Amino acid sequence: MTGSPPHIILITCDELRADALSCYGNRVISTPSLDALAARGTRFQRAYTNSPWCLPSRCSLATGRFPHRNGSYSNFRDIPLDADIPNIYSLLQGAGYHTAHIGKCHYAPVPYNRTRPDATLPYDDFREYYLSLGIDHLALQDDKQVSVWFMDDYARELDAAGYLAAYRDATWDRANAKVFPFPGPAEWHPDSWVGRKSAEYIERYESEQPLFLWVSFSGPHYPFDPPAAYFERVDMSVDRRTIDAAAFDDPSRIHSATFHGGPTGAIDGMGHAPGSATKHYSDAYWHDLRRNYFANVAQIDDYIGRILSAVEARLGDDPLIVFTADHGEMLGNHGLWGKNNCAYEDVWNVPLIVNYPAEDQARVSDSLTMLVDVLPTCLEAAGLAYDFCDGATLRERDRTGGANYVFAEGEGFLAVSDGRYKLTRVAQAERQHSELIDLETDPHELVNQIDDPAYLSEMARLNAQLVDHLMSHTLK
Repeated sequence: MTGSPPHIILITCDELRADALSCYGNRVISTPSLDALAARGTRFQRAYTNSPWCLPSRCSLATGRFPHRNGSYSNFRDIPLDADIPNIYSLLQGAGYHTAHIGKCHYAPVPYNRTRPDATLPYDDFREYYLSLGIDHLALQDDKQVSVWFMDDYARELDAAGYLAAYRDATWDRANAKVFPFPGPAEWHPDSWVGRKSAEYIERYESEQPLFLWVSFSGPHYPFDPPAAYFERVDMSVDRRTIDAAAFDDPSRIHSATFHGGPTGAIDGMGHAPGSATKHYSDAYWHDLRRNYFANVAQIDDYIGRILSAVEARLGDDPLIVFTADHGEMLGNHGLWGKNNCAYEDVWNVPLIVNYPAEDQARVSDSLTMLVDVLPTCLEAAGLAYDFCDGATLRERDRTGGANYVFAEGEGFLAVSDGRYKLTRVAQAERQHSELIDLETDPHELVNQIDDPAYLSEMARLNAQLVDHLMSHTLK
């Protein structure tokens, strides 16, 4: 397709830590498929999500705009992505691409209050809404839990195969606390389904149109539920958690109440902890949670290998391939799991690997980048303008040394970092917190420097950046 727009393959995982991949230094598992992609592309060491929640992050990824700019800043309020805002599907579709999405979308809040442990409810309205964004082909698996709550495409096939009821029961069982082996054949796990459907779709693709395919794995997001066969791929003897319980003796820390238990706690894993205090989870629980998480990553890597093989066989070396995640996961570090209200590097820093058309050389970039840079990268490859985006192309970030600051947003949540100093503000009714972290002197993020006079100038500088970040768009 020389001279024509390249195929574009975007592969994402949900809640994937960068350091869960062996190309980013993990030794608990090996991820040979993603290692191979990194070996012929550019691996960004300092890539950051624009929100520690799924929906705002995905909407920023799709629009190239920060959450406060696209309006979808909450997982929980009824503020879906506006179909009138240009997005990756509508823009590429308008440029002649065939647009396909396989896996998780989550561009509208899940109606959590409607979920039932005894039934999987209709989901057709969500599917139609996603298609309205500019998707030509959609195979929907809209999150592991959503697929037991609501009848998306995966749930419908899983039900027909006879495995949905068991998956629903395991997911709802509070005794499992979101940690269990998948209760069905490995090939029916949601990430296996997404990987298989994606590889088959590429293998069958025969259109003259360039293809845009977003492969969206819902793992390793909880429940931590890999097929048990993948446990043997995990070497827990080299696994280590970052934990210093004394850090949460400081009540100014955002997750002090999460760790110790209390009405102002605010992270996903708190709801299943004994006494609603994550410090009460046992060492055995953390062992199994982390083992299951890494096993799920190994599983996903297998299917990414199948997808990349299909791309090479069917589409050649022409495509632009981008791999990333919507955000990370605490995974027991600091005694927490989940991601809500987290600006820890565990959650904010995400993997990002780019293989440009015909590129076949490993590069590592330390440039600061954000997920809002992905859409400009795709649009540039398609020959389209991207000046309406808040990001820049990844080539530009790499060439210029990166962004000066990265930002994360959410409902009552703002964070800014220059790569060393990090300021996080939480303002959610009774939750009122400010944290200032110096990553150079405190890489494990154990000490809040917000009241230290020695950091006054840095705090003022970062506060000014947060104000400018919002004012430049909202009070323009």
